[in-house]
Amino acid sequence: MDKIKQIGAAALIAALLGGLSACDQMSTRQRDTAVGAGVGGVAGAALGGSALSTVGGAAAGGLIGNQVGK
Repeated sequence: MDKIKQIGAAALIAALLGGLSACDQMSTRQRDTAVGAGVGGVAGAALGGSALSTVGGAAAGGLIGNQVGK
């Protein structure tokens, strides 16, 4: 079981580093949209606990993040 956790942690770190490098050429508005979608998705999952609430939270967070820098 510990081996699975180590592999999962390594995959998470690799995905995080890849995602951060993709944000290099983003405008401020695009970055705010992506951050809003991420935060909204996490909040939706925590509050609703279903896939629909996660998607709804990500959509709402992305919309809010997009409008913040306007």
